[in-house]
Amino acid sequence: MPAPKSERLLNLLIMLLVQRRPIAKDRIRELLYPDSRPDAFEKMFERDKEELRSLGVPVEVAQLDPLFDDEVGYRIPPDEFALPDVELTPEEAAVVSLASRVWQQATMAQATTDAVRKLSAAGLDVDLTALEIAQPRLTADEPAFETCWEAVCDRTRIEFDYQRPDEPDSRRRHVQPWGLVRTSGRWYLVGFDTDRAAERVFRLDRVQGGVKKVGAPRAYDVPPDTDLRETIDRLAPMPAAERAVLLVRKDTGHSFRRRAARVAEGVEGPDSRTTWDRVELERPARGFIDEVLYHGPDVVLLEPAALRAQIVARLEVVA
Repeated sequence: MPAPKSERLLNLLIMLLVQRRPIAKDRIRELLYPDSRPDAFEKMFERDKEELRSLGVPVEVAQLDPLFDDEVGYRIPPDEFALPDVELTPEEAAVVSLASRVWQQATMAQATTDAVRKLSAAGLDVDLTALEIAQPRLTADEPAFETCWEAVCDRTRIEFDYQRPDEPDSRRRHVQPWGLVRTSGRWYLVGFDTDRAAERVFRLDRVQGGVKKVGAPRAYDVPPDTDLRETIDRLAPMPAAERAVLLVRKDTGHSFRRRAARVAEGVEGPDSRTTWDRVELERPARGFIDEVLYHGPDVVLLEPAALRAQIVARLEVVA
């Protein structure tokens, strides 16, 4: 049985990225498409190769042996796949760094481990340092995430039990998933609820039990120009912004300082060896906890107490 498309693409990306030399098509089939018929392999490999290229991955075709030009292989040059150096202001760097962290999802980590182990067992010469440019780093702890992510990639309908906070019991939902968005420290699924014939937003930690994929892939199309965050803001609005108070080390926390209503310099902080400033601002409705955590020990949230408790809980889990 062929591997799910998302897993297959990841395995192909890893295989071609870690190769020091081009790898032959027959070898790719043997390692990644072992159960496929020759004609089915040709179709899947061509589709997967073109999908990687459509995502900006430079899949290169090259001769296997410089003395013979009739046999070619495939690889991804790490230096072409990596981004060039970009110069950013401190504020831009903070935003880009926060946005560019990808989830430390167990399924992706396992898929990477399995792919590398398979390549090493086959005796291939691999360069594991090439994986550093595609290293995942943002948590997705909700059990529903994996199946929802696969369904989004494959455009497969799903069904699950969902518990709203204002309802005593969970209800079965049938959804065409459009996408997943992380905001305010939570993952949200945006999609079309077929029972209600309307777009809906679901918080993944309110999904009860497992998520089941229903029917064949490519069963629907996501409406053009769909803006997932706009849909969340419209259908699941956050409470109005409230005041926040932070302690920020001198010359750090520029994104907070830029939005501050008041800054008191040279106040007492948790570390007497450095200079701290007290920053007061109106916190955004979404993403504030992630923004504070991104700054690590340079920013300490004092108020509001409820958000401070959430940050402490998140740090305790990491510790």
